[in-house]
Amino acid sequence: MNVIQQLEKEQQKEKVPALRAGDTVKVHAKVVEGTRERIQVFEGTVIRVTGGGLRQNFTVRRVTHGVGVERTFMIHSPRIDKIDVLRHGDVRQGRLYYLRGKVGKEARIRERRQLTRGPEAEAKENGEEESEE
Repeated sequence: MNVIQQLEKEQQKEKVPALRAGDTVKVHAKVVEGTRERIQVFEGTVIRVTGGGLRQNFTVRRVTHGVGVERTFMIHSPRIDKIDVLRHGDVRQGRLYYLRGKVGKEARIRERRQLTRGPEAEAKENGEEESEE
């Protein structure tokens, strides 16, 4: 491992959520106003994730008062306090630029569902046998 990789590894955050295009996230970003610093929440849909390692960034889009606003964040930036993933979107593309031309119900994204297991699958996994009478 060379010097550059060591420096990058030191600056990376330990806990970073796995982001994909279509996810709905809340980004808590630190904003400096004069001498004061506060946390501003930016909530929207991830339309792209690019880069890798320390240079990984993502773009979030939201519509406010009828105006689309996009903001790009560096995942490992010290200006980002935390990232909350609210929903996982079920999309096929890696870049959701088509959302720029859609408004309202057209811009909705399906939620990605996890496979839920029933109680009988969990019982078999734990080694318990079902008795049939």
